[in-house]
Amino acid sequence: MPNIKSSKKAVKVIAKKTDANHELKQRVKNLIKACEKEIAANNKENANKVFKDLQKNIDAALQKGLIKANTVDREKKRLNDKIKGM
Repeated sequence: MPNIKSSKKAVKVIAKKTDANHELKQRVKNLIKACEKEIAANNKENANKVFKDLQKNIDAALQKGLIKANTVDREKKRLNDKIKGM
């Protein structure tokens, strides 16, 4: 446990940012699963809606450095190809 006031504040800030980052990464993972589920159900309209939301969130995670660029590109391409192939 830190003794210096600024260090105590830094611990709180880091914890808050960690929670926010974890939430964003989980949202991306859940949207990928939801998109896969809609594709499996052969529901193109809902799959496109979920994919749009996924793109927004996955790009935000990329900007924050939570996910690597190649991973983002690969996931978006795979899901987009599956949706087009429906």
